[in-house]
Amino acid sequence: MNHKLAFSWHSSSWFIAIMLALPIAALFYQAIGPSADVFQHLVDTVLLDYVQNTFILVFLVCLISSIIALPAAWLIAMCNFPGRKVLQWALMLPMAMPAYIVAYIYTDMFDYAGPVQIALRAVFDWQSASDYWFFDIRTIPGAATVLALVLYPYLYLLARTSFLEQSTSLIQASRVLGSSALSSCIRVSLPLARPAIAVGLSLIAMETVADFATVNYFAVNTLTTAVYDTWIGHGSLTAAAQLSVMTLSVILLFVGLERFARRKQQVFQKSMLHEQEVRYQLTGCAKLLAMVWCWLLVFAGFLLPFAVLVNYAWHYFAESWTEEFFQYSANSLILAVIVAGLAVLCAILLGLYRRLVGSKYATIPARISTMGYALPGTVLAIGIIIPLTSADFLLNDMTELLWDWTPGLVFTGTSFALIFAYLIRFSAIAVGSIESSIDKISPSLDMVTRTLGHRPHSMIRKIHIPLIRKGVLAAFLLVFIESMKELPTALLLRPFNYETLATYVFQFASDEMLEQAALAAIVIVLVGLIPLIFLNRSLEQQH
Repeated sequence: MNHKLAFSWHSSSWFIAIMLALPIAALFYQAIGPSADVFQHLVDTVLLDYVQNTFILVFLVCLISSIIALPAAWLIAMCNFPGRKVLQWALMLPMAMPAYIVAYIYTDMFDYAGPVQIALRAVFDWQSASDYWFFDIRTIPGAATVLALVLYPYLYLLARTSFLEQSTSLIQASRVLGSSALSSCIRVSLPLARPAIAVGLSLIAMETVADFATVNYFAVNTLTTAVYDTWIGHGSLTAAAQLSVMTLSVILLFVGLERFARRKQQVFQKSMLHEQEVRYQLTGCAKLLAMVWCWLLVFAGFLLPFAVLVNYAWHYFAESWTEEFFQYSANSLILAVIVAGLAVLCAILLGLYRRLVGSKYATIPARISTMGYALPGTVLAIGIIIPLTSADFLLNDMTELLWDWTPGLVFTGTSFALIFAYLIRFSAIAVGSIESSIDKISPSLDMVTRTLGHRPHSMIRKIHIPLIRKGVLAAFLLVFIESMKELPTALLLRPFNYETLATYVFQFASDEMLEQAALAAIVIVLVGLIPLIFLNRSLEQQH
């Protein structure tokens, strides 16, 4: 690679990395400024409750997710029973369901005025709430249960993959030594799957900390809702930045604990190609319990909420089929396509830079560019608004000085802020997908191409791009879907009179009127099923 071309790759890659990391730097810079005693007021009053609620919620979500996902993952991977082939992908369906929609549906179902309690009062002739006890879903345990129903597929997917990759000789050895299926699971399979379980739980913990809509709907105050309330309610950007740094620190703590817990762990148990699958054949009560457990998870996490949405959409079709629905659908579509395209371009550039340069320092820009994925939407919005506000002031000062004219809020008052925020948030997905595809290309192809006299640009066009097409498509789809579903960032950064499908649905859900936005919610869910289809096909090819 000649010096001019190398400089172009270096400068482009580092520019992308710096721009994507800019909000994090701005966040820390803003956090060291004075907050007009707002932060101190929070410390003296409610901050401890926010922190406690956050940790309790994370603990409960991880605990419930483990109880839900690990038995299901082991049953699907290690046992034979009717419906297993359908359940292995059906158990991933709750990932497509936004948690705040599930929260609304179950709240409407189990509240005092909901059909469940109405039926109980009719059957037992109870007259008021004082005549009986019924759990309150609008609590931390209620929020944790709803989040676990939506987030458990992260753990299920990783644990199931780990169980499938375990050497069958170890399972056979445990059988020879007299271990039952349950004993083999507890003493062999679960310890070997510990790294995958730790990664799955850390992902669930990060998603829980980042959640805004569900906890806000349940009136559970966490650090994420505190950021929103401090910025919008108290009007203190600095105090919100300080809370954002605390939230980010909690996320980094979970990631650090997960890596520390398995820092010295080495697992050598990959299955060999000649090994045959060995599954327990379930019969009798065990077969029935396995089927009921797995189908109950699919029903509670996806089928029931989706059926309720379809019922709402059918009965309120006229209220849902409006000009606003088409306008907001178009907004979401255009926004998602732009963000997905930019994320893919950045990921290709960063991935090929690492490939062509080949030094250990060439991986740094890609690693920096993925840092934004750890930021919750409300925290990212704070980090975005700080530099873009300064950019707006600078641009208006310059145009007024030069031409006596001001363009207004070009960056913070348009969809530019949303595009920039989404790009920072979801670039990690594109980088991971495309890097994985690039790493599968044999280095010998590069050597042969160079031997034949092709320059780097020609090699990229004729060799690399055609070979990573599937990775590029997967990256585009994944970023597109995430952009369609993103809510907290859109709530805080959207311009005036600009809505996406996610904000449109959330506004109706917050006003207890989800029925009128059910059609929009169904669109979000159906779009979210696309990556699950690709993911299931990929897993079927591997196993």
